[in-house]
Amino acid sequence: MGRVVILVLLLVLVVAWVGSRIRRARRARAADGQAVSTVRAATGMVRCAHCGLHLPAQDALTDGQRNFCGEEHRRLGAR
Repeated sequence: MGRVVILVLLLVLVVAWVGSRIRRARRARAADGQAVSTVRAATGMVRCAHCGLHLPAQDALTDGQRNFCGEEHRRLGAR
């Protein structure tokens, strides 16, 4: 009877340990997802006035109030 109690306690400890590892992994994955979504939310998107490509505002070239995806499109859009 003593061996059965020890085996049951050992099984309970293993299940608790595995459960804690799974919860820790889920929390880490959720934290990574929140960090990515925060960065995406902080970066505004703009549209190239020449080709219509959407790109982050920080990467766009601005000519007055129009945004362009590259130097050539800015040059072509100035016509």
